[in-house]
Amino acid sequence: MQSLLNKKIVLGISGGIAAYKTPELARQLMQEGASVQVVMTEAATQFVTPVTMQALTGNPVYTSQWDNSVANNMAHIELSRKADAILIAPASADLMAKLSLGLADDLLSTLCLARDCPLLLAPAMNKQMWEHAATQRSVQRLHDDSVAVLGPASGFQACGEVGIGRMLEPSEIAEQTIAFFQKKILRGKKVLITAGPTFEAIDPVRGITNHSSGKMGFAIARAALEAGAQVQLIAGPCDLPTPLEATGKITRTNVTSAKEMHTATLAATDCDIFFAVAAVADWSVAKPAKEKIKRQGKEAPNLEFIANPDILLDVAKTVKTKGGKPYPYCVGFAAESTNLEAHAQEKRKRKGIPMVVGNIGPDTFGSDLNQLLVIDENGSKKIAKAEKLELARQLIQLVAKKI
Repeated sequence: MQSLLNKKIVLGISGGIAAYKTPELARQLMQEGASVQVVMTEAATQFVTPVTMQALTGNPVYTSQWDNSVANNMAHIELSRKADAILIAPASADLMAKLSLGLADDLLSTLCLARDCPLLLAPAMNKQMWEHAATQRSVQRLHDDSVAVLGPASGFQACGEVGIGRMLEPSEIAEQTIAFFQKKILRGKKVLITAGPTFEAIDPVRGITNHSSGKMGFAIARAALEAGAQVQLIAGPCDLPTPLEATGKITRTNVTSAKEMHTATLAATDCDIFFAVAAVADWSVAKPAKEKIKRQGKEAPNLEFIANPDILLDVAKTVKTKGGKPYPYCVGFAAESTNLEAHAQEKRKRKGIPMVVGNIGPDTFGSDLNQLLVIDENGSKKIAKAEKLELARQLIQLVAKKI
């Protein structure tokens, strides 16, 4: 899946050591299907060469507003008119100040002023420069002018200091660029998602869990963020990175057991949509051993089980009505070994929720691919096999129409 297919992006580079990351960013944008046209300031050429960027993108690199290789000698007009977006990474404090004031004294700043497409900036600078009142005034003016500011992050800086001002990693910038182009059909909405497995202790080293990687739940979290939502993600034990964390629009709560997930979820039900994606253990051990249970020959230990709280059922009991529509709109997930549609429809009615999504096929756990069967009061709809992020985007579209 190429999320930037047929998009034309002008990739601007201003002077800063973070420019060493920009070749990798260009590569990732192109892998997502974008065509990349590089424009560099003179200072940027001190950190990465135009030859490098031309070799990577397959396009000539522009560095001068006086470049006569453009037919009408107006590169600042021609380049911006052909672009779906201008993305500048790194964006220096100097360039951001110029853009915030409408100053244009080189090719990159001039084409930004002459553009008729969106502008995205990935700042990179020393922490004192970022925190300086003048820079913060620039940022505010850029926000007011509908310029998208991606980051910066906090971390170790080239100057040897640690703090905010570090440019986002190429993968983060690419993800936020992809998100920028998605339709904001959930703008202003709050979305709650449970994802991953739960783990129920038998003793300090053993436990009962479910066969879940968390990938589908995390994909839905990313798709909801792309659609403009504020996301609360409650994750069972899994090693997946938080989707689009640098946007500041996602809060992640890590839990282990079903009871912990139940508590965290019930505390966050003030939302518009609830996706119960997590594979929650139905039972837990009544009295987990405080010490490791030692093997006694061929004898197996006697374990007494108790039912775990039903998270989806309890959230469904909190549903209220706003504008004649229920909130949160509850979406359950069902993984079945047989008779998926019948079992999923029965689950939907038993829980009293409007929608259940069934995972199709035994090979979906841990895979990047999946198939979905969406079941509501009108019947069922199959979503063909695709990457989980693409399925998540389609599911978000279906739910957005419902609410």
